[in-house]
Amino acid sequence: MSENTETKWRKDFPIAWGADNYVTRREFTKFLVLISGATCLGNGYFLLQRHSERQERFTSLEIASVDEMQNGDVKLFRYPTPDDPALLLRLANGDFVAYKQRCTHLSCPVHYAPQRGRLECPCHNGAFDAATGAVLQGPPPRPLPKILLRIAEGKIYAEGVEGS
Repeated sequence: MSENTETKWRKDFPIAWGADNYVTRREFTKFLVLISGATCLGNGYFLLQRHSERQERFTSLEIASVDEMQNGDVKLFRYPTPDDPALLLRLANGDFVAYKQRCTHLSCPVHYAPQRGRLECPCHNGAFDAATGAVLQGPPPRPLPKILLRIAEGKIYAEGVEGS
């Protein structure tokens, strides 16, 4: 019975053991160093790409006039590109702040809840402080990216993005 099993095994897996290549420790170490180096280079590329995005120049965009917004009002706009929704808020104390409208958890749109003084994400009950953009509750891992504002001659301009 063992001869039959051995014969069947050799028929199913016909390996010429004499021609089998063994990998030495030195060859295996060279392979590991090569793969590790390639991984480091790949990660370095993405790190440099992300750093270059932070160095990008933002254009100035007129969003609204100071007179058109009352305390507690919200205005939707797109900045820095037409694909990036953003919110301009006039807080209860009269200050203006602006944030990207995408939650930092899964990019769901956030909305302003003036009675609570915060921006809320309905997808997973995330909440951000309206004055600072800091996370108040829920799963968001970081604050909302803040849009830098400049007010000149009664107009409100978006000038850049902080924390994206």
